[in-house]
Amino acid sequence: MKAVGVTLKDGGKVYYFAPGNFELKKNITVIVETENGLQFGKVVELDVEVKEERLKNNCLKNVVRIANKRDYADYKKNLDDAKEAAENCQSMADKLSLSMKVIDAYYTFNRNQLVFRFLAENRVDFRELVKKLAVIYKTRIEMRQVGVRDKAREIGGLGLCGRPLCCSTYCYDFDSVSINMAKNQSLSLNPNKINGACGRLLCCLKYEDDLYEENRGKLPNIGEYVKVREGKGIVKNIDILNLSYLVEVKDVGIVEVKL
Repeated sequence: MKAVGVTLKDGGKVYYFAPGNFELKKNITVIVETENGLQFGKVVELDVEVKEERLKNNCLKNVVRIANKRDYADYKKNLDDAKEAAENCQSMADKLSLSMKVIDAYYTFNRNQLVFRFLAENRVDFRELVKKLAVIYKTRIEMRQVGVRDKAREIGGLGLCGRPLCCSTYCYDFDSVSINMAKNQSLSLNPNKINGACGRLLCCLKYEDDLYEENRGKLPNIGEYVKVREGKGIVKNIDILNLSYLVEVKDVGIVEVKL
């Protein structure tokens, strides 16, 4: 089933929608139908093949229309009002002595829901806060506790590589990252080397891991005895990305083997 990928906020998760008969291009803004009502979004992927078994009820929600000037004006007003609401929410949480840090807030496009995202080390009883917010904003209020990776995405910055953080530029989904991925890539397990700005394992460990795993399977293990043109020797080092390894052969020395 063909679909288009749409983000509802810059750097946010990609959701897939049926394009209908619209002539869509990347970076064009659209109004889409979601479970929470209409939303304003930006097209980031075209002609994506989505398997029906991955879809809820085996169907895609629709792109309702290409956004017009009025839609964009409403969207900007929602952003401004939500920013003010986030500041008010934090002030009210402080008065209620709630240990939480409000990251941001956003309205659904038709303003039938106002969502607040916050950081907290422990579970927060925000029932009283929600009641007060509902009285002020007269819409459905939702509180979402998020993690430190979401905070890093919002703040942005530069990674260890010197480039802008992947999570705030083009890495739309947070995949599970394990320490084994760092081991597969022969990286130092020093936290300063393998942790990102959020303090968690680098996102890039995940999307580079498939290549490392594929190449690693073609190479011998360090300490393994292998036969080379110069004779039999022991593997002293491997270069996973370049598909090469160094072999120490008796009476010959170090020999480099490239696949």
